[in-house]
Parts: sequence; structure tokens; C-alpha cells
Amino acid sequence: MRRNKKERQRLLQETIEMNPFITDEELAEKFKVSVQTIRLDRLELSIPELRERIKNVAEKKLDDEVKALPIEEVIGEIIDIELDQSAISIFDVTNEHVFKRNQIARGHHLFAQANSLAVAVINDELALTAKANIRFTRQVKVGERVVAKAKVKGSQEKDRTIVDVNSYVGNELVFSGEFTMYRSNKQVKTD
Repeated sequence: MRRNKKERQRLLQETIEMNPFITDEELAEKFKVSVQTIRLDRLELSIPELRERIKNVAEKKLDDEVKALPIEEVIGEIIDIELDQSAISIFDVTNEHVFKRNQIARGHHLFAQANSLAVAVINDELALTAKANIRFTRQVKVGERVVAKAKVKGSQEKDRTIVDVNSYVGNELVFSGEFTMYRSNKQVKTD
């Protein structure tokens, strides 16, 4: 169904407010218009491009929250975090992350995204990975966006916390891991 410009822009604004991480391509498909039309609509509405929106959301949430490592050491971009509870990061796979011959992402990048998110979600000055049980469930290719979701499961011992991390491309699980994190101070309660 084709909408007039005013209606499309109103719906575009609502859609981006509900999901600031939606791409211009996804918006173009949703509204059955070209990517260029979406970009022009965003420009008219003063809505920044995706990378800037992600940065804005992350900066609001991350100010002085992440304690266990400097934010620039996190692999991917943290877009949401509740210390000792949950966190989400995104990682865009580019040519530098893949094997040249088949364009498949090197596994250590997916592991690094998940592991650094597991460290970042811990509310402690010192958090280290003591053990990891990981599983890759499908190959990730260049150009895909990996969304990692960490959930703190609770304490195993007084100085250990379990963090589950699942990574997705779209709705498809591509990586899962259970990280046993060493922490130097107080424990977190289990859900």
C-alpha cells in the first residue's frame, strides 16, 4: 500500500523511535520505497543515520556504567546494558573480519564480541573469563550484522558469575556461549 509523503514520514519517525537500530534498507522494504527516499525523509525529519542513532543510544546508556573494561575495548558496540542483568551489542562484519576466499567471518571475532559483552555486563572493577562453553551454529558472512545478547544467570561460587550470551543475525542464532566470569567483589543474585 502506497502512502503519501506526510503519512510515510510520520510512520517512519514512529518506526525509528520504536527501533532505532533499523536500517535504511529495512525501512525501504517496509515502506515499499527506495533507500534514497528513506534517506531524504530522514534528512527532512532531522533523523540521523543508523550509526549515529546507535552511538546516541549507547552514549546515554553507557556513561560510567561499564566498569570491568574500557568501553573502547568492547568488540562491537554496546547498545543497551543493565549491569549484573543483561546487555546487547551489535557487530557489523566487514571484509577485515572474514576469510578472503569464502567471505565467512573468523570465529574469534564472534567469540570476542560475546566474551567482551560478558565482561562488560559484570558490575565489578575486575571481571575475567574463567571458563567458556561456546557453540557456533551457522556461518556468518561479510555484510551481516551480529546482535549479541548477554543475560546474567547468577552465581556459581562466591567469586563466579554465569553469563549466557546468544548472538543472532536477524532472528537466526549464530553463536551461543555460557561464560563463567571471575569477579573480585560482591555476588549477584540469581533470577
